[in-house]
Amino acid sequence: MEPRTFGPLRVHARGGDDHRGGGDGPAILLCHGFGAPGEDLVSLCRVIDAGRGVRWFFPEAPLEVEVGPGMHGRAWWDIGMDRLMTLLMRGDIDGAMKRLDEVPEGLAPARDALAETIEVLVKDLGVRRDQLLVGGFSQGAMVTTELVTHLREPFAGLAVLSGTRLGGDRWQTGLDALGERLSAFISHGRRDPLLPFGRAEILRDMMTAAKAGVTWVPHGGAHEIPPVVVNGLGTFAQARLGGA
Repeated sequence: MEPRTFGPLRVHARGGDDHRGGGDGPAILLCHGFGAPGEDLVSLCRVIDAGRGVRWFFPEAPLEVEVGPGMHGRAWWDIGMDRLMTLLMRGDIDGAMKRLDEVPEGLAPARDALAETIEVLVKDLGVRRDQLLVGGFSQGAMVTTELVTHLREPFAGLAVLSGTRLGGDRWQTGLDALGERLSAFISHGRRDPLLPFGRAEILRDMMTAAKAGVTWVPHGGAHEIPPVVVNGLGTFAQARLGGA
């Protein structure tokens, strides 16, 4: 099924009354990670039991990036892969991690494009913002956390799958403003070689300090979405979307 354009982004729509995101049910929007194909997370709608009538939306990131010789994927912003790989090859883990405390140049445009796409989904498909759970995997988790904290809007919940704190403490002000209105699901692998487990714990602690409701699902895997996360996210979604 081909993606459709909603605002500035192409979106893979599933579920609902017509299996294409139609109807008036609650919704889940999930953003893929860096270098993945635009349809990377679409299969999750078949394995996550979020309840009956739930609509699913999977936006494609706006940028095309080279991820290998003759291989391309999509990205929410360019992470400077060459520079990052140089740091890692030198064994400069601290230098690589410090890059995560910088604010990426492309973060705001990606956030704004996603916000505009959501506005069009609201207008064209009748998606209710308070019945929309937003989130993503890796870079997709970061852009949706940025969206929620920038807008200071909790939506129906936030799902952070193998995400991380980005830009130091810049999200704390938005989290504090959201406070108890925010419910978040955070999962992370203890053996994640790309985004350290400890940084996910820092993000979790930022949210709990702001009095957000946090469902914390650590697992023994790496940079991935294992069954325990699939099941946990389904339970979280049903609770947040009213067991639709």
